[in-house]
Amino acid sequence: AGDVLAILEEGDVSSASPATEEITVETPPEQSSEKPSAKATQGPIKTSPAVRRLLEEHDLDATMVSGTGKDGRVTKADVMAFLKQDDSSDVAPGDAGAPVVPPEGGVVQLERSEKRVPMTRLRARIAERLIDAQQTAAMLTTFNEVDLTEVMALRSKYRDAFEKQHGVRLGFMSFFTKAAVEALKKYPVVNASVEGTDILYHNYYDIGIAVSSDRGLMVPVIRDVDQMSFADFETELNAMAKKAQDGTISMDDLTGGTFTITNGGIFGSMMSTPILNQPQSAILGMHAIQKRPMVVDDEIVARPMMYLALTYDHRIIDGKEAVQFLVTIKQQLEDPSRLLLNV
Repeated sequence: AGDVLAILEEGDVSSASPATEEITVETPPEQSSEKPSAKATQGPIKTSPAVRRLLEEHDLDATMVSGTGKDGRVTKADVMAFLKQDDSSDVAPGDAGAPVVPPEGGVVQLERSEKRVPMTRLRARIAERLIDAQQTAAMLTTFNEVDLTEVMALRSKYRDAFEKQHGVRLGFMSFFTKAAVEALKKYPVVNASVEGTDILYHNYYDIGIAVSSDRGLMVPVIRDVDQMSFADFETELNAMAKKAQDGTISMDDLTGGTFTITNGGIFGSMMSTPILNQPQSAILGMHAIQKRPMVVDDEIVARPMMYLALTYDHRIIDGKEAVQFLVTIKQQLEDPSRLLLNV
């Protein structure tokens, strides 16, 4: 095929040959069922130099190809069509490039193909930031699990009244974000970031919430979450998610966070190790809620459990602080009244 393309690129006119040439051929006495040889011919046919060159390259004769040009003249398109038809009919089953015909009751092997698509600017930027995070931070992940019985009961009890009064649904993310803010207050280094050889502590809580969109994963930042009510947070989260889906989100909406929460559970993830969203020093991963047998008061009962994962920058956060941070979140969620009392 590469040789054919090279021939086509040279052009239709050769300076060393006339525009057309008459070829005298003879017709064989009998019609053979075998493929005609390059010498099997039946009369004078006019062809251009480019067509003759193409015929010679593939050991063909002009009479083997049906011409569609003026007065039945054979064109390059006719030769290419003949080659394509000839290849598809002459390749035996099992040959490279031909589909394998399976035995009766077998599975037909489909043609394999590849597609190359350039990254979008957003995807390329995400890739750049993730690689930078892996090469810069000393990342480590610690795990815990939380019993969501009380949160689910509270949400079920007040869900309708909450939506009726505030015009927004009461989701799980508001519980987790509020619990995370209380843990960040208790362990401020988890809310800090590294700048050179300095640790930059933040006395505000701008939480990034990872959301999936048609353009890729985005992390809009909700500012001053510690000053928000549950309703305020849910309203702002819905507005940010809509902007991400509509493609109207701005760079200001995506920058400046101090801590990130990502929820892989909505896609069915049971366990993962999230990667840092630099320059932040920690990210909390939520996962799918699944009923599992748990020992409660020496009895085995089914409880809605979720695994939590905290990936943190070990340069400034010690393992003890990371573990205690997750324990604090666990305590807040297993006894939601703590969220109201800030204990």
